Amino acid sequence: MKLVQILLPVRDNHGRRFKRAVFEEVHEELVKRFGGLTAYSRSPARGLWKSGAATHLDDIVVLEVMTPRINRAWWKKYHRSLERTFRQDEIILRIQDITVL
Repeated sequence: MKLVQILLPVRDNHGRRFKRAVFEEVHEELVKRFGGLTAYSRSPARGLWKSGAATHLDDIVVLEVMTPRINRAWWKKYHRSLERTFRQDEIILRIQDITVL
């Protein structure tokens, strides 16, 4: 089994919060495709990263779906669409092998 995690920003690069409808569309797409979703969105997580001498900060929500196999072509296309929707140079999408008991 695979666990796919998507880290989405709460705000755009100008500090404006994304509307709830944007997240709802992502939720609906993932539930439709994978049959379920876990969204960690009540208390945004904090993402920090270095770029040169500067440290950047993002409040993020984490979405997770489980799937028996990965369709890399679909995920690459979907990943690019999320980067466009959320106006980001990069959105972190990570895949882990998991064992469900």
